[in-house]
Parts: sequence; structure tokens; C-alpha cells
Amino acid sequence: MSGLLAWSAVTALASSHPIGQLSPQSWAVGAVLATGAALLPDLDHPGSTISRTFGALSSGLSAGINALSSFVYRTTRLKRDSKRDGGHRGLTHTLVFALFSAVFTAAVIQNSQKWALPVLMFVFAGLAVRGIMNDWCPKQDALLITVVSAGITWAMIAWTSQTDASAAACGIAVGVGCFAHYIGDAITEQGCPILWPIPIMGKTWFPVAPPKIMRMRTGGVVEMAIVGPVVTILSIWLGLAALQGTGALPFLDWVDLLPV
Repeated sequence: MSGLLAWSAVTALASSHPIGQLSPQSWAVGAVLATGAALLPDLDHPGSTISRTFGALSSGLSAGINALSSFVYRTTRLKRDSKRDGGHRGLTHTLVFALFSAVFTAAVIQNSQKWALPVLMFVFAGLAVRGIMNDWCPKQDALLITVVSAGITWAMIAWTSQTDASAAACGIAVGVGCFAHYIGDAITEQGCPILWPIPIMGKTWFPVAPPKIMRMRTGGVVEMAIVGPVVTILSIWLGLAALQGTGALPFLDWVDLLPV
């Protein structure tokens, strides 16, 4: 939901910029990509939600990313960096990864939209569904996720068949989703090494985080009872504002009153 919130906020606030002047179809495609991309950085954790999404395929990819992340961490850490494995909250939790993901997505869609967009939509829809429905669907039911993702992908492609998606907007959506993940991790107890490889206070993998009193425990009461509902409400609110700007919801004139 944080990925959807970030995409809604960016597009609503950028209404005077080309990225904010998207067609309803392009906005919806970006919303799916950003929502799924908010889980993408956790591909470095074999036990994470994302690694279970597509069964053995995503589990194998997760293991490979975990090994790469661990290698990069061990070879670039400084003396003051924590002596940990570095497989999780490493390479995929940096702005370097977010930028790479955004550029890669935009480049692939720009050069081969007919097959790339459906594939990416399927993958990111799967991540979004797994993340949002994680507590309701069986943890190992990759088939259910696959079927639901295929349905969402078919619906989105059918709706956008007469309108080419903006490759740049798709790339930005993925980058925005990743960044939303980083912000969420930064306010947890462990922090997030967003700014790698910039050395800060003698640490290449400096854990960016607010003061300890402002942090929360992952999966704790604060996240589930307060942060989660607030993020959901804001996502819907700003999403409606952004869609109103695309002209998709002309009957929601009251959205113009929103302070965005």
C-alpha cells in the first residue's frame, strides 16, 4: 500500500508536469507497478513475501539475489560497518537499485512494449496481490497468486490496448515503489542503507533512520494498527485526486477540494 500511496502522491502533486498528465490507463498501469515494486527490494530475503510469490521460480531468484547482495556487502563494507552477512537490507535496499530498476523498466518497455508490458504487469501484479492479501491466502499457494495476477494483467492490457503506456512513467512508478519501501524500512528499528555507496560517519552501509523514539518494530502494533490503516486511507484519497486529474472520474468534483 505504501507503493500505491507514493505513486498517488507523486502523480497528484505533479499535475502540472508531464508525469502528472497521464491518461487514466497509464496511471492505472503505474499504480500496479508501484504497488508491486514496493515489495521488490525484499527479493534479497529468501523468506520474504516476494520470494514466495511464484513458488520455486521466485525462491531461486531470491537465493541468487541474496548471494549477490551478501557478496557486495562484504566487499564494500568499511571497518565501522556491522559485521553481518549483508544478504538482506543490502544492495536491493539502495537508491542505486531503485534507479537501476526504473531505468531497466523504462528501457525494456520502450523497446518491446507489446510483450514486455504484459510480462512486467503480470509479475508486479503478483507481488501486489501477494503483499495485500498475504494474510488471507495460503502462504505457499503460488497457483492462486498466478491466476489472480493473470486476471489483473488481462484486464489491464485489454483496457490499455488502444493507448500505449508511457515507458518513462512505468519506470518512474517502479522507482517510486522501491523508494516507498526504503522509507518504510528506514522507520523500523534496523534502518535502511539507502545512500550506499556514499560513506557516512565511517560507514558505507550507513543505516538511514530517524531518532530511535520515532522508529517502530516491523510487524508490530504501531505498524499494523496505526501506520497500515493510515497509509491505506491516504492511498485511496490521493489516488482519487490523481485520477480526477486524468479526467477518469469527472463525477467526483469534490476531489478538487483535496489539498493536493
